[in-house]
Amino acid sequence: TLASASSSSDSDTGGASPPPRKKHRASAAEGAGEPGASAVVTGLSSMQANGAGQGQESSELSCLNSAQNGESSSAGGTHSNGLLSSTDNGNSVGTSNGSSTGPGSGTSATASSSEVGSLKKKKRLSQAEEDVIRLIGQHLHGLGLNQTVDLLMQESGCRLEHPSATKFRNHVMEGEWDKAENDLNELRALMHSPNAIVFCFFQISPLSSPQRMKFLLLQQKYLEYLEDGKVLEALQVLRGELTPLKYNTDRIHVLSGYLMCSHAEDLRAKAEWEGKGTASRCRLLDKLQTYLPPSVMLPPRRLQTLLRQAVELQRDRCLYHNTKLDSSLDSVSLLLDHVCSRKQFPCYTQQILTEHCNEVWFCKFSNDGTKLATGSKDTTVIIWQVDPESHQLKLLRTLEGHAYGVSYLAWSPDDTYLIACGPDDCSELWLWNVQTGELRTKMSQSHEDSLTSVAWNPDGKRFVTGGQRGQFYQCDLDGNLLDSWEGVRVQCLWCLGDGRAVLASDTHQRIRGYNFEDLTDRNIVQEDHPIMSFTVSKNGRLALLNVATQGVHLWDLQDRVLVRKYQGVTQGFYTIHSCFGGHNEDFIASGSEDHKVYIWHRRGELPIAELTGHTRTVNCVSWNPAIPGLMASASDDGTVRVWGPAPFLDTQENCSNMDS
Repeated sequence: TLASASSSSDSDTGGASPPPRKKHRASAAEGAGEPGASAVVTGLSSMQANGAGQGQESSELSCLNSAQNGESSSAGGTHSNGLLSSTDNGNSVGTSNGSSTGPGSGTSATASSSEVGSLKKKKRLSQAEEDVIRLIGQHLHGLGLNQTVDLLMQESGCRLEHPSATKFRNHVMEGEWDKAENDLNELRALMHSPNAIVFCFFQISPLSSPQRMKFLLLQQKYLEYLEDGKVLEALQVLRGELTPLKYNTDRIHVLSGYLMCSHAEDLRAKAEWEGKGTASRCRLLDKLQTYLPPSVMLPPRRLQTLLRQAVELQRDRCLYHNTKLDSSLDSVSLLLDHVCSRKQFPCYTQQILTEHCNEVWFCKFSNDGTKLATGSKDTTVIIWQVDPESHQLKLLRTLEGHAYGVSYLAWSPDDTYLIACGPDDCSELWLWNVQTGELRTKMSQSHEDSLTSVAWNPDGKRFVTGGQRGQFYQCDLDGNLLDSWEGVRVQCLWCLGDGRAVLASDTHQRIRGYNFEDLTDRNIVQEDHPIMSFTVSKNGRLALLNVATQGVHLWDLQDRVLVRKYQGVTQGFYTIHSCFGGHNEDFIASGSEDHKVYIWHRRGELPIAELTGHTRTVNCVSWNPAIPGLMASASDDGTVRVWGPAPFLDTQENCSNMDS
């Protein structure tokens, strides 16, 4: 009864909270043996546990949560998570001011208890979460949503950038160069902080960064003085501030030359500079930010950079992506993963060319992609015109008279001429003017020669040719012999872009480089089996080899290493010609003795497509260099098949649902 009365009295009158715990223990000792006093003590202890103690815990959690995110805590203030402290009609509940929550306030006690549980669930933001918030804040700031950024930073307890960096940014944008230089001294300490180590691992050493930044600042200051016509002030900056830095003296010499500019337009043109104002200062700030660790100031447009990298990575991983990479994020949806359908890939027969009346040994698109040349055992070369809209091929002209058949073709760099070679027992070479259909040169050095391969010099005025009987010639357009290399049994030839080196595969299962200017040669590729043919990528870095009984091998010519062996193709001792193709030459295609055309992504060993339709060995595959979705294959079945995307393209179908 006494306990109930005491509790009711305190609750009704809103009296002071129970005395401290030490006094409780003293009272309990004094009232030992008295049931009434014991009940009072029990009641008061219960009230304190449910009231003041709970409030103290809530307040401590609030302070801790705010302190962890860099904010000071205060009763009723904003937490670092954006929530206000719990209030009841404007009065704080369960705070550490000593007021108790009695039995009559059960609802408040329950709310306070649930709030403590909620606060306990709140955790400090991880580093990754803080980084994401900063990235979002930077992006919103770039859109001009500054109030939204302020609210985001306030609620999250994060900081978009260091205050010193903010001050530095403002001074740069306002053109207060002296103040900006002073700011560099504050930033110097931040650049040497442990947080800068990760940044400097892949960027520039922090020891030289302040000097570089100061140089960029003074350069902008100098140019703005010149544009304003303040030549004396600009000269003082050049002599008294830039030169003493002893940094990038070549650039200082260039800057000094701008003193001779007669007017501002001349200055901006020679310096390739936007002129004084927001544009040039923003560009300057972008450069300066690259020298600061991201913990101080985020790199420019960091979120867009990450999104662009994510899109590019998805495209790289897409097996069938065969279109030009657009770096703009506006060209893609960020809400869906990038997916290309197999139906967009040249896996479907668009046309079958049947004008040849015997085995078709070779096919090759012109360098501009407007024509296709096919050579056959029937002694003819047919030139086909590619329709730029429908991508259908029409017969343009037939070149006749190759008595031994045509096993190899090579377009001149400007596509004006076409050279045709025959099989092993052919000693002749034909050079045709494709535009007129006239035979310009028919070359034969000796009836004992075997001219089976040819390659154009990049200048379009010379070519090299050879065969397995030991002939290796360099000739002009009239067939005149310019140079020769004796004793080289050539299987296949290729001229590199520098115009000096010629690659030749020979009967010793290797590819060697030959220089006709200084008559030197060197070994580049060594295989264990005969190299039947090879081709080189546009940049001259990679070589694609068809190796007898082994299949298709990819070599790095610069590092001289075997990069990859592609699986699936059947390769015996027939000469089969493979090719690079698709946009950026990301794909590889080859014929096969099992009557199929195989396509691989350059980075994968397993084929992504096996094309059927031919009924005999597929001797050659050529990918159109201008139309990534167009490919041709020549076969012993006497046909040339033209491959393209599916006739009725369903752009909504995913790669994962396609056959390979």
